[in-house]
Amino acid sequence: MLNFVISEEYVGIRIDVFISERIEKSRSFVQKIIDNGEVLVNEKVVKSNYKLRLDDALNITLPEPEILEIQPENIPLDIVFEDDDLIVINKPQGMVVHPAAGHFSGTLVNAIMYHCRQNLSGINGVLRPGIVHRIDKDTSGLIVVAKNDNSHNYLSEQFAIHSIKRTYNAIVFGNMKTEELTVDKPIARHPKDRKKMAITKDGKRAVTHIKVIENFGKYTLIEANLETGRTHQIRVHLSSIFHSVLGDMVYGPEKQPFKLTGQTLHAKTLGFVHPTTKEYMLFESKLPEYFKNTISKINK
Repeated sequence: MLNFVISEEYVGIRIDVFISERIEKSRSFVQKIIDNGEVLVNEKVVKSNYKLRLDDALNITLPEPEILEIQPENIPLDIVFEDDDLIVINKPQGMVVHPAAGHFSGTLVNAIMYHCRQNLSGINGVLRPGIVHRIDKDTSGLIVVAKNDNSHNYLSEQFAIHSIKRTYNAIVFGNMKTEELTVDKPIARHPKDRKKMAITKDGKRAVTHIKVIENFGKYTLIEANLETGRTHQIRVHLSSIFHSVLGDMVYGPEKQPFKLTGQTLHAKTLGFVHPTTKEYMLFESKLPEYFKNTISKINK
């Protein structure tokens, strides 16, 4: 069972929309479990169009996960930390996190299924066992995977209230002269291109704190700290201030230098409270080789 208490940020949002984003399931799936009485608000059944109120207590019972059909694959993993509750992995650029259309093998899920055997949370169903959050295929860096449902719920709650520490490195276009700045612009699904996100007036609040690490003239190495965690947040925010991420073919210019295969974005820091020990844990990942190689090319 999943439990959420609604904060001011989510007041007025439809319950099916809220749950769909929390558990990464379609709205039709969420509406079905609501209709089946598997979602309670303050211990009462509600309809899919119910709008959330401050301090509403949500109890969500998800159906038993289907038998996994995704095949385990012996893919090497860069494991930063592992115990009986969770595993922290340094994901390489180019690896898809979970299976989807066109990517049913070679994903992080295929790899962790082989490594962890049956010891993974089943909350997110057949395609995303253990996956609490995700980073883009072409973003490298730290990701935490839950080995059981208790850990999954505990970590998910931290993501929901934005208490997880997540810091990224990026190489961006242009000479960013302001050493520190904050981008506070709401983000929602792009109104015309559903595969993209965009800054819109009716979007959800999104806040990114940016710090300059090093200037290279035409490019800048920056650190981005997420206060919120919207899809493509860093890429959208940096593009909005005319410093798009180098290599980003979606939110940056069509013509990219250095023949890069993806954006130069790296999940550097991940901090959270351990679900069992309740100790705060902080992990850091050094700049990957593709970052270093790109910086070398820039400095030539």
